[in-house]
Amino acid sequence: MAPRSDSQTLATGAGSAMSDTSGESSIDPIFHILRIVPFSFLKPPRLRLKLPSFTLPSPMTVFALILLTYFLVVSGFVYDVIVEPPGIGSTQDPITGSIRPVVFMSGRVNGQYIIEGLSSGFMFVLGGIGIIMMDLALDKNRAKSVKASYATAGISSIVIAYVMSMLFIRIKIPGYLH
Repeated sequence: MAPRSDSQTLATGAGSAMSDTSGESSIDPIFHILRIVPFSFLKPPRLRLKLPSFTLPSPMTVFALILLTYFLVVSGFVYDVIVEPPGIGSTQDPITGSIRPVVFMSGRVNGQYIIEGLSSGFMFVLGGIGIIMMDLALDKNRAKSVKASYATAGISSIVIAYVMSMLFIRIKIPGYLH
């Protein structure tokens, strides 16, 4: 008989090591009893299970979920849940003594009312939707009147979002951008 090469020795050694770890070659008698005894009188049921079928959501559903998530993140929803600020503030007018509502926490960059966060987040989303509308205006398969409508709505959305965001910053931080 020819002498074995090292590769044959390694292959048979690895094969015997693999068979030693399987349940068939275990020398533990309790393992064999636990493996055989319950199945001598118990029969597993015949199940006809179907795998659930999942369909992918439509692109507009995915877009709506991403846009909603973006709105919640930008508007400070996590901050509102953790800190639990009031929805709207109030201040007393020094001249008349009457109490008037305040939407922005003026002078506090690290704090916000709930309405302040939601309105700022809405302005960011409005600007993003304006950019999407301007992109839709570049579609060559649309009529010129629809393209003009998309472009007008997109530009006006971006301008409104920008102007309102700058107004919010000026209210939030007095003396900023002067």
